[in-house]
Amino acid sequence: MSLFGTDKLKGKRVAIIATDGFEQVELTEPQKYLKNEGAEVDVVSLKSGSIKGWDMTDWGDKVDVDKTIDEVKVEDYDALVLPGGQINPDKLRLEPSVVDFVREFAHTGKPLAAICHGPWTLIEADVVRGKHMTSWPSLKTDLRNAGAEWQDSEVVVDGNFITSRKPDDLKAFNQKIEELLTTPR
Repeated sequence: MSLFGTDKLKGKRVAIIATDGFEQVELTEPQKYLKNEGAEVDVVSLKSGSIKGWDMTDWGDKVDVDKTIDEVKVEDYDALVLPGGQINPDKLRLEPSVVDFVREFAHTGKPLAAICHGPWTLIEADVVRGKHMTSWPSLKTDLRNAGAEWQDSEVVVDGNFITSRKPDDLKAFNQKIEELLTTPR
């Protein structure tokens, strides 16, 4: 717990799956928020070491990787976060190990949160059919073609799925993750 945080999420474990090209604040802000609320947060990636963010229009900061995708199990986590950026989810949706992890996680009923272009990985995992979702506007047609009901909203919750459009929506996105993690299911 930080000086400004709580222990609301103490004992909860959250995986954030990302690779090079993640939208900087869409990883760092949920990571910081969840840690401040007491959660243990692992950045999971394709490689060990660090991954480099994208900060709106240029390369951003590096973030340390806690575990690689081959080191994690779905049952180890209480929630999954998929940050956006164009590069990151486009790379992740081509990795069978990531797609399998996301598909398996989606079927657990545990909170699964995706922002911006993050739903691309959900589409590839074939888990959006019949879900109400939002995303960066350019994914609207992709989500509809995959069977989702797309809406232009700050945050959309459908069952265990939480989706948001962009960095401006992070406050609502983070609060919904916390809400689903603390609501008995």
